[in-house]
Amino acid sequence: MNSKESSALPLQELSAPYSEKSSPPRYRWAVLFVVWGAFLLSYVDRVAWSSVAAPVGHTLGISVSMLGAFVTAFYIGYVVANVVGGILTDTFGGRLTLTLALIPLGLATFSFSLTESLSMGIGIQFVMGLFAGADYSAGVKILTAWFGKERGKAMGIYTTATSLAVVIANATVPAISISFGWETAFRLLGGLTFSWAIVSYIVVRDTPGAQAASARIGKQQIVLLLKNRNLILLSIAGCGALWGTVGFGAWSNALMTRQYGISPVTAGAIAAWFGCGAVIAKPLLGWLSDVRKGGSRLFGIACLVGFGVLLMVFGQASTETQFYMIAPFLGATAFGYTPLLIAMITEVSGNQVAGAASGLTNAIWQLGSAISPIVVGHVYGVTHSFVDALAVLAAGPLLGAVTLLFLKLRVSST
Repeated sequence: MNSKESSALPLQELSAPYSEKSSPPRYRWAVLFVVWGAFLLSYVDRVAWSSVAAPVGHTLGISVSMLGAFVTAFYIGYVVANVVGGILTDTFGGRLTLTLALIPLGLATFSFSLTESLSMGIGIQFVMGLFAGADYSAGVKILTAWFGKERGKAMGIYTTATSLAVVIANATVPAISISFGWETAFRLLGGLTFSWAIVSYIVVRDTPGAQAASARIGKQQIVLLLKNRNLILLSIAGCGALWGTVGFGAWSNALMTRQYGISPVTAGAIAAWFGCGAVIAKPLLGWLSDVRKGGSRLFGIACLVGFGVLLMVFGQASTETQFYMIAPFLGATAFGYTPLLIAMITEVSGNQVAGAASGLTNAIWQLGSAISPIVVGHVYGVTHSFVDALAVLAAGPLLGAVTLLFLKLRVSST
């Protein structure tokens, strides 16, 4: 089938599950590991600022209300990149897109160590977001080609990268910053990201064995994606969910430090526990979605409701012990929904346009990521209330849960 013929296929004909018979069982796990590592490093680059925002922001003379501006700048670039990156992934392949995203991301992360002002930091974070935005859709595209029946499990493992990144960033970046300076932390991250780009290019392949690369998508597929009711609902749900996840990640350390006088290292340790809960929840929920066909929607709703409720519970806490106790459960719900949403996206879009579908939906998701830190910063700046700030965050995932109630997925009989 040539590219012209494939571009004329209806969207529903592109969603047949991929057969794993031709997929080398060992090598596909190597591909998953490298793609996962790329996502991990890009997310550590993303959240590193949040782990040191309060002390470094004070050093740079940045007001508390503007600490979230760097995060917002990153996600504005990230939104733009997801729209373009998803289409580029389906056009040029995940391997090339992933490599060309990581190289400039590493250079930009290294350059962030030279930041001396608010405007300079915002500019560099925007550039970092532009290049980080393509790695997500590239990873989803690659894994969609390599995994069929175990796709939920693969996506669950893949998305542990984001939660583990929270653990790594909070466990290492504050400590490195205190011992060697925050600039050193970003230089190390930049170098590691650049190096992993080379590893990705060497190890990753777009498809298993001798299979041909995916045909280029056409305008008809893109139009069908934009009209797909389920994708629209998943976009809204993900936007609300990321509103809570990214907003919490951007502000939790700073709020605990400023509101209750908790040290940056201790706040980072609490945030690390937050990430630990997610590391366990993601593959578990991904596996459960494989076992119980059609369960992704129900599990997703339960996660988002739990996330919203636990955010409000966390807002009522005031001691280190209470924060430590709630953090892992909050993390499990704050990230557990991601493999479920991604699996649903690939299910309703199909393999051929998985990159574009992932990029377009993630672009909408990241609008929540971009707006949330600024809104929470404004609310806290006006009210100085930890409770109010967490309540604002909780509104996002609760909206996402309501949206998923209207989602209709076909349950496969195979």
